[in-house]
Amino acid sequence: MNRTLPEDFPDAVERGDAGDVLALLALSESIRRDLAARCGGDIREVILLGATWTEVAAAIDATPDEARAVLRDWTERQHQLHQREVQSGRPLGSDADRHASVLALIELADDEQKAAGE
Repeated sequence: MNRTLPEDFPDAVERGDAGDVLALLALSESIRRDLAARCGGDIREVILLGATWTEVAAAIDATPDEARAVLRDWTERQHQLHQREVQSGRPLGSDADRHASVLALIELADDEQKAAGE
């Protein structure tokens, strides 16, 4: 926000106010929520592409079990969404087969890769 620059700073400076900082906080929170909401799907994708739970955990600064919990939570929410939405004719989320396939990924050992073709 350039508030810490000295008053006699040689270049043109736009100094932010509380409204600017509040907007920045709101934007940061929106981005954080978007990233958190998609994290489970991204974990599923990278495991399918051959990453291990150890690698995933390192990427998200967590333990392998914490990373598995993120995927488990995501797949449960996707499966619940599917169960609700299929009744209304909108099959969103994960059906029983996809849900089971994601749960199988969670069972991989920390340094085990998903076998090709599975």
